[in-house]
Amino acid sequence: MTEREFATDVVDRLQRAGYQALWAGGCVRDELLGLTPADYDVATDARPERVKELFRRCHSFGASFGVVEVLGPRGADGEWLKVQVATFRSDGTYSDGRRPDAVTFSSPEEDAQRRDFTINGMFYNPVTKHVIDYVGGQADLKLRVLRAIGNAAERFTEDKLRILRAVRMAARFELAFDPATLDSAKQMAGEIRVVSAERIAEELRKILTNRHRVRGFQLLGEMHLLHAILPELEHATESIQARLEVLAGPTWPTPQPITFELAFAGMLHDVSNRQTSAIAKRLRLSNQEADRLVWLIDKCQSLRDAPTMRMSQLQPILVHPGIGELLALCRADAVATAQTLASIEYCERILRVTPPNELNPLPLITGDDLQAAGMKPGPQFKRILDAVRDAQLNGEVTTKADGLNLASQLRTPAGS
Repeated sequence: MTEREFATDVVDRLQRAGYQALWAGGCVRDELLGLTPADYDVATDARPERVKELFRRCHSFGASFGVVEVLGPRGADGEWLKVQVATFRSDGTYSDGRRPDAVTFSSPEEDAQRRDFTINGMFYNPVTKHVIDYVGGQADLKLRVLRAIGNAAERFTEDKLRILRAVRMAARFELAFDPATLDSAKQMAGEIRVVSAERIAEELRKILTNRHRVRGFQLLGEMHLLHAILPELEHATESIQARLEVLAGPTWPTPQPITFELAFAGMLHDVSNRQTSAIAKRLRLSNQEADRLVWLIDKCQSLRDAPTMRMSQLQPILVHPGIGELLALCRADAVATAQTLASIEYCERILRVTPPNELNPLPLITGDDLQAAGMKPGPQFKRILDAVRDAQLNGEVTTKADGLNLASQLRTPAGS
């Protein structure tokens, strides 16, 4: 069973039990655009407790908001299928600018009015194949317009994250802004700071990994969100856009997808490592994301001198798991700033013709070898092993015996 089939089955079962039940939100929009929804949400007049009675396997996902997650069979990927079922509701005040303080169960019409944009405010009955549209979402999809439902300032005041979501929606679906919606978003852009760093970062991930990332970046600047989120980039927008345009190019030569780390590195390329680390910490990126960002930006500067670098300096870069992203970033920077591609092509040539076991050979000696030679473990171990490894990569030592001999020369009396 597919997720779509399961979501249809959930609606059908609720309807057969005597309740209204409809697909709601983004999945309806994607269906009308001919896209495959990432997930399906169901809205119903059945109360949460009744939903839990009708479905054997479910649990409260957001009990205070009337949301129950219904679990189905395993899908083709082996994961459990699941659909969120929410009771039609009206929202109360939003004192924190993110979530309603209280909700009241209501009708489909009232439920539609609480949603963010008209293209996300429609319902669909998958059993009768009928669209229910109280907010003009179908018309706006045809016009390719992003419009807030009702009063735009009120919608953005309720949930400040909607300001950033507006950028993502307009970029992803190639929509023009309704003037009133755009004006309100611009005026309230600074208030995005009340949103948690994690939620802001997640929106940035979605913007930068989408093929319309250039348009997304443009909108961040035009709507004054770039200054609010990343003030470090305020004076480098032209060079950043140029890099993102290269990364978005249809003939881009790298085989891997454009990851968040790569695209974000393209944005932060003119920022220092210290500032990059601070940005990653501020946005609460994962350690893996932060490390890759700093590595990409740092090594892109180093790689400009690749043809003159010692192999002990270059090889660790070439065998790093992020080398594909690094070469993509360096190429984007070179093309955007009209620099030569010689260093990049030099690295690509090495990677193309050098067998992996030569490019990243096993170390000639290990810490166990040093202990067997009578050395006591201590701080000098790393210094000695690193020095022997550098000599190995530079072709200065080629055998284990050579490595041990060099290690003996490097040992200090305190460590013998």
